[in-house]
Amino acid sequence: MVNDAELGYEVKALTGINIDTKQRDNVIEQLFKIDGVREVAEVTGRFDILVTMYSKSLDQMHKMVSEKIGSVEGIQSSESFIEMKSRTKAMPYMPSNSGD
Repeated sequence: MVNDAELGYEVKALTGINIDTKQRDNVIEQLFKIDGVREVAEVTGRFDILVTMYSKSLDQMHKMVSEKIGSVEGIQSSESFIEMKSRTKAMPYMPSNSGD
């Protein structure tokens, strides 16, 4: 598994996006052209898609959201969530890192 922080990508964000559904395929294609976009998931709920993004700084993340994502035709609105701290839980089907 890649450790993004060790590669200098210290900032992770999830961005919820509402789109013009007639342009769904184009929006997704354009999002994947943005450096730092790792995953695009179509979801239920208040957003149409959730985008997982990584950057090296808050300034770089700001530019990615405001300049790049904001300029994609077909995006109607977005809301970004910067990850402050993350915790993970080992799932029963996943081996633990402790060697148990």
